[in-house]
Amino acid sequence: AMKLQSPQFQALFTPGLRSVAELFEKKNYELRIAGGAVRDLLSGMTPQDIDFATTATPAEMKEMFTSAGVRLINNKGEKHGTITARLHEQNFEITTLRIDVVTDGRHAEVEFTTDWEKDAERRDLTVNSMFLGLDGMLYDFFNGYEDLKTKKIRFVGKASERIQEDYLRILRYFRFYGRIAEKPGDHEPSTLQAIKENAKGLAGISGERIWVELKKILLGNHVNHLVRLMYELDIAQYIGLPLDGNLEEFDRVTKSIQNLCPKPMTVLTSLFKVKDDVTNLDLRLKISKEEKNLGLFLVKHRQELTKATGPEPLRPYQDFIMDSREANTNAKICELLKYQGEEHLLREMQQWTVPSFPVSGHDLRKLGVSSGKEIGTALQQLRDEWKKSGYHMDKEELLSCLKKL
Repeated sequence: AMKLQSPQFQALFTPGLRSVAELFEKKNYELRIAGGAVRDLLSGMTPQDIDFATTATPAEMKEMFTSAGVRLINNKGEKHGTITARLHEQNFEITTLRIDVVTDGRHAEVEFTTDWEKDAERRDLTVNSMFLGLDGMLYDFFNGYEDLKTKKIRFVGKASERIQEDYLRILRYFRFYGRIAEKPGDHEPSTLQAIKENAKGLAGISGERIWVELKKILLGNHVNHLVRLMYELDIAQYIGLPLDGNLEEFDRVTKSIQNLCPKPMTVLTSLFKVKDDVTNLDLRLKISKEEKNLGLFLVKHRQELTKATGPEPLRPYQDFIMDSREANTNAKICELLKYQGEEHLLREMQQWTVPSFPVSGHDLRKLGVSSGKEIGTALQQLRDEWKKSGYHMDKEELLSCLKKL
């Protein structure tokens, strides 16, 4: 038996968790850490959020917390068996062990159980199916720890059964593969077969849920391998990707963009050939307005808007920003530079502040230009001069220039 005593594990024992543990102990209900947090702790990481599992039913938990005067946060989780308690400024999400009774590939009806193995059995991947006692004892019914150490991603039990319970698990398989597996191509053939046979099921999953997973895949490892696999296994068409995605461009961009912290949309756009590809993705996945605009921007400008030869390679990008009438053009240009793999220019761009035009209509009135129309024309001419100077001319220089004009 394995007992975990890492600093990351010890750090979980906040005053809040100690109080929660005490309450459960008093009532003889078992309480363990479940799922992803166990995986993270075993990998030596500090988990972002922690799910707890227990033998107590929601009703028993409510009774126990209420009589101890603990505040319950009314999340909608209760029908799935989740109670959220707040102690010492910290939320604790605790779910009763459960078995899926009926599943339709999207939602499950559950019944409660006190059998830990039965609960582990309905989880998706072996590395996500472990429990950790608060004493550090590991409960691992499906060899998840071994798989984690050898960096294998496997479904719990039969892949096809797990997938048919919730088709989104196909994408979760890819996401965790990109997070844990060491090298591309290390899949069990039977798993890939099961994914291919069930790919159609993704058509029934909401776009929002798919997009959450897809974004994580796009920022993980082996993204090029995994997206190619989506095409080979007939998944792409059901999740809004173009049938004839540009895999060569995707290959090129994913290689050069890895360390540049791109947005998911920037990576994905390399698959797209035309702006309809962005529109179709949006129809299927309901991406945000900002994401859609970024995709359209990149498809439109990735070929023409490139660095200048000569001493000022950034100038075309800077001019574009200065001429733009839109907000956040700066951020879009930075994503374009990432897309183009221009690491040095990106760093320069991130340090560049947009200069503000030093002359105002007020300055011109002082010089005796009175009609609005003339002021407008003069300002435009000065702006052009200023741009030609690389935005270096100051107010004095510009105004003396006006006299010449």
